[in-house]
Amino acid sequence: MLNRRARVALVPVLVGLLGGCGSVPAEPRSASAREAPFWQAEFDGAAGVRPSERFWNTETGNRDAEGWGNNELQYYTDEAANSALDGAGHLVISARPAPDGSELPCFTQAFCPWTSARLTTEGKVALTHGRVEVRAKMPTGTGLLPAIWMLGDNGVEWPGQGEIDICEVVGEEPRTVYGTAHGPTYFNENGLGGTTDLPADASQAFHTYAVDKQPRRITWSVDGEPYFTLTPSELPAPSDWVFEQDMHLLLNVAVGGDWPGPPDASTPSPASMTVDYVRLYGEGRA
Repeated sequence: MLNRRARVALVPVLVGLLGGCGSVPAEPRSASAREAPFWQAEFDGAAGVRPSERFWNTETGNRDAEGWGNNELQYYTDEAANSALDGAGHLVISARPAPDGSELPCFTQAFCPWTSARLTTEGKVALTHGRVEVRAKMPTGTGLLPAIWMLGDNGVEWPGQGEIDICEVVGEEPRTVYGTAHGPTYFNENGLGGTTDLPADASQAFHTYAVDKQPRRITWSVDGEPYFTLTPSELPAPSDWVFEQDMHLLLNVAVGGDWPGPPDASTPSPASMTVDYVRLYGEGRA
């Protein structure tokens, strides 16, 4: 498992793709209307219960993970305060100021001033080809970087591992959704992707963030509306296409770091990603 993402000021600007421009997106499959998911997480359960270990891993720490590759300020924990069900059918991942007196080792300074959570399905659930849908309400505010994303299971060191960012909402861009792919020769600020704008801040309403991962074609969409498609023809070299493999899911809320910058007095506390469901359609492993 990758400890260092080396995300530095990611801005997907290559090949004229900002704002969803560039190649014409294919219409995503209406998988939810035509077939049942092969795996889903609906997060039913009592408030305060942590997500099932049968499907979810909880990664912890900061210093040993070198600030999670982005000089981030949160210490990921396995505490219910940072990731638990809310009793109303949701998983809530919350970034919070670290408790008074805590000494959580940080990469960029002595102690991390924030706590949060990072959940993965690595080794448990993966999508090979098909569609991933995550209906969620994303936190917004200065210094925040919530993400719904995927990493490859090919055992190769990142970025050759392959990464698909289904949704990122960064810092003070509360209405902008970033969707990006990273691979062997296109990573960090050279990641390939597009953006789309929401009608209001991402924290104000649930939206369905999705990726259709088909052979040699990946399409990003929000609420069923596609905004970017990537194929091997748009890569620096077609051989750099690394997405014909199982890929597992990650959910996290990062605080601070090179891309969103530091939090300030206006940063909400807690800053919570509320996940209504996760559904995988097509071919995969569960």
